[in-house]
Amino acid sequence: MIKYICKKCSINSESSVCPNCGERAEVVESSVFWCDDCNIPLYSEACPLCGKQAHRLCSDIRPVFPEERLLLEIMLGEPFKFQDESVWNATGNIYYANGKRVKFSVSQTFEMDASEIRHQIDELSPKNSYNQFNYYMGKFLTANRKRYDYIAQEAMEYIRSVTQNCDQTEMFVSFSGGKDSTVVSDLVLRTLGTQQILHIYGDTTLEFPQSTEYVKRFRKEHPKTPLVTSKNKDKNFEELCSQLGAPSRQMRWCCTIFKTGAIQRKIQTLFKNKKRIITFYGIRRSESSSRNKYDRESDSPKIAIQRTVSPIIDWMDFDVWLYILSTGIDFNTAYRLGYARVGCWCCPNNSRWSEFLAEVYMPEQSEKWHSLLVDFAKKIGKPDPEVYVREGKWKARQGGNGLEYAQTSVLTFEPCALQENTLNFELQRPISEELYELFKPFGCINTTLGNPRLGEVYVVGLDGGLLLRLQGKIGTNTLKVSILDKNAGHCNSIKAVSDKVKCQITKYQMCMGCLGCESACRFGAIEIETNRNGLVSYKISDKKCVRCGHCISHFDGGCYMRKVMCIKR
Repeated sequence: MIKYICKKCSINSESSVCPNCGERAEVVESSVFWCDDCNIPLYSEACPLCGKQAHRLCSDIRPVFPEERLLLEIMLGEPFKFQDESVWNATGNIYYANGKRVKFSVSQTFEMDASEIRHQIDELSPKNSYNQFNYYMGKFLTANRKRYDYIAQEAMEYIRSVTQNCDQTEMFVSFSGGKDSTVVSDLVLRTLGTQQILHIYGDTTLEFPQSTEYVKRFRKEHPKTPLVTSKNKDKNFEELCSQLGAPSRQMRWCCTIFKTGAIQRKIQTLFKNKKRIITFYGIRRSESSSRNKYDRESDSPKIAIQRTVSPIIDWMDFDVWLYILSTGIDFNTAYRLGYARVGCWCCPNNSRWSEFLAEVYMPEQSEKWHSLLVDFAKKIGKPDPEVYVREGKWKARQGGNGLEYAQTSVLTFEPCALQENTLNFELQRPISEELYELFKPFGCINTTLGNPRLGEVYVVGLDGGLLLRLQGKIGTNTLKVSILDKNAGHCNSIKAVSDKVKCQITKYQMCMGCLGCESACRFGAIEIETNRNGLVSYKISDKKCVRCGHCISHFDGGCYMRKVMCIKR
């Protein structure tokens, strides 16, 4: 049972939308109840099967499949102890068997031998049974049928409302292979009455093997549903870890490089002439404190032409599994093993439990990842690299201290003593024709007005007025930038223009082809390519660029990598 309250109107609500003002209502309490007689979790306090009063057990819960149950029993040293019982996992990774808490702590996994556990799983799995699991799941689905009917109907009505004036060629489902996007996919296809809604699968190259297999099954089971894959083929995750350091919770550069940027490219290709598109996401507020702040509908902060729609944003794990098991739709088998979430298998947001499961089920990848983290810890001078990795301190890392690449975020400049409103830069990268590409958002590049012997290039406004003068010879590192109009770049002061100039020079020094800028441009004017030698090409189309300047300061300091690699200056 979920209770909401609208703080503005100070009234209770049955959903996250206040019936009075229409604004968002906050979750006050979430409760899952347990029927001792039927041995199942319930959404309501009174059991619909036996009629008896249930008691509150937790705030959210998910089923424990026989594969995960066997793993738990092996770790406890008592295989098949709970085979005939109703086993569930509640908030905080707490296990319950027949409504009684199982004495187990995830911290125990640090002392366990993953290879020995894997050996026992292989030996005992043939004897594992689904009989009792299926029995209790049947009771669970029957008892909570009313809840299923409500959440499914509400979500489908919502999908109808947001797509009322849209063509199906203006929408797609963001499909990750996880349980939430699986549910959203099914809801969208059922609601719209067609299998021909585009799905985009973002292959980050760090997917679970089970996710890859599930996507194959999805394609086979939905032959009429176009499922395309977006993938950044220019970048290698391990090489970037060496250059940028492992991604951390605060600085998940991998999302921008391997997910957002690649999906944006696919969107630009598939929706060439569309000004706005609807993207169905499987995001839920209960997943994290940051996602709790999300709106059900919003403009994407990362991909400019997207309107993101989240039909199941208020669902709990309880609801997601109730829907999956009620409909009988296929899902990612990683959940049967015990994973609570399925994304990138080495994500810094993963819990210790997910890391342990990787050690058990993905030993080679896990050992390789551990070695990479230890080597990185040594590289940045950590006194005890093994402890640094074991305690998960790499996940809390911020900035680029100890990394050579981070030095490219530093700008060296000084005001010119001889010319007003002019800055002299000493660049860390020799001047090339590509430098001028980065000044196209200010205006048109004119190479004929200036003195070629001095390497002068002017930036000219659409009205013909002179905005900036760049002076620097190709192949040298000294650049002089003169601000000729305080309104350049939609600014109203020399300082504001100067800050935007620094943004573009930061891009020039730091660009490693993360694709963040491509995603920021709603007009598709920016094209970034990385060749076989790792050299990055940054081009801005004069025909597509409208000189809005949004790309200049979309990221703090001009470049996404500057934020990732922040160091003391």
